[in-house]
Amino acid sequence: MSAIKDKLRKTFVYKGYKYVKKLPRRVKNKVYKHYTLKYLYPSVYKKYAKQPVKEDKVVFIEIRQPQISNSFKVIYDDLKNNYNFDIHEHFLRTTFVSRKEHQERCKAMIRDIADAKYVFLNEASNVVSSVPMRKETIQTQLWHGCGAFKKFGMSTADLIFGENRKNMLKYPFNKNYTYVTVSSPEVVWAYEEAMNIKPEEHIVRPVGNSRTDVFFDPAYIEAAKKKLEELLPQSKGKKVILYAPTFRGRVAKAASPKCFDTEQFCKAFSDEYVLIFKHHPLVRKRPPIPEECSSFAVDFTDTMTIDELLCVSDICISDYSSLVFEYSLFEKPMIFYAYDLDNYFDWRGFYYDYYELAPGPICTTNEEMIDYIRHIDTRFEKEKVTAFKEKFMSACDGHATERIEKMVFGDALQEHAK
Repeated sequence: MSAIKDKLRKTFVYKGYKYVKKLPRRVKNKVYKHYTLKYLYPSVYKKYAKQPVKEDKVVFIEIRQPQISNSFKVIYDDLKNNYNFDIHEHFLRTTFVSRKEHQERCKAMIRDIADAKYVFLNEASNVVSSVPMRKETIQTQLWHGCGAFKKFGMSTADLIFGENRKNMLKYPFNKNYTYVTVSSPEVVWAYEEAMNIKPEEHIVRPVGNSRTDVFFDPAYIEAAKKKLEELLPQSKGKKVILYAPTFRGRVAKAASPKCFDTEQFCKAFSDEYVLIFKHHPLVRKRPPIPEECSSFAVDFTDTMTIDELLCVSDICISDYSSLVFEYSLFEKPMIFYAYDLDNYFDWRGFYYDYYELAPGPICTTNEEMIDYIRHIDTRFEKEKVTAFKEKFMSACDGHATERIEKMVFGDALQEHAK
């Protein structure tokens, strides 16, 4: 460590614990970021990467979630159940645990991937991107969403949501990838732009998203319906409206929109529908449901997965969330509640023209949404949803996991078959 400290002293990044402790919080954060990403994590990796690669070792890295999430679930279960790979999991819990605990989790993960043959991620990580990844390791980014809706990564450089381009290049979040899997050829360009990947590298592959395979599994869909009826008996014989908005603000302080009028929906549809809220997993404080609407509306954010809820919903209301791409596989009605569209565009931006992209009505008030649902039989344009699906989800056909496994593991897949 003395060599590292000497290097840090020369660059004015480290000047002793007492000195750093007295710095303003913002400066202290910059010091910590530079120290960990430029020196600490790379040095840990270099030390443990001296060991030979373990050809059967597979590591799954969850950046924020405390368990294996739906982005990994299908491929994780298949590898666990049908192959003899040595599978490891790491849950970094970024923004959910203390800085000290997060650092320890990151170091443990880095030690583990240093001799792994296969590494899977489903979210960007400046920690994983900071290490000098050895050539023998195959790192695959499965990503947690489909299509290309709101901008992310390098596409947000110099926007309000993103950082300045210089810092994003200095501390990259999407580096060392062997493969990035996406839902269709149409969106390859957007992921290359967001992840700063050159097209000629052929890293972004339109082989489909593993998580979407469940939407083609009748047993999974039937189990989701049964689960809903057990958890929400009043849903039996009624249709389901799902409200699943994306978060507002920055990741660390993510908030749900507060303009949805549950009481109005209850008065209009309680005889025919139930309403289910599914807030973004980054949101910690969720808007309460009025007590008088408790038999009509429920918050299932922690109760059912988004994939299960997409399977059981008859109408999906969202805004700028990529879940509309997955929902298009069912060719059912979607409503886009975009009351803050102008502000959101300035904040983050989109890859496509929002008005041309949305395969359903764009509403700015609760009254507009209620009116559309009342006349949904005559106003729903299924052909728009079908065209949307064919454009953005063409590689999602129920066999994405199979293609991804063949691409990543090659002959090793059969060699490790049970």
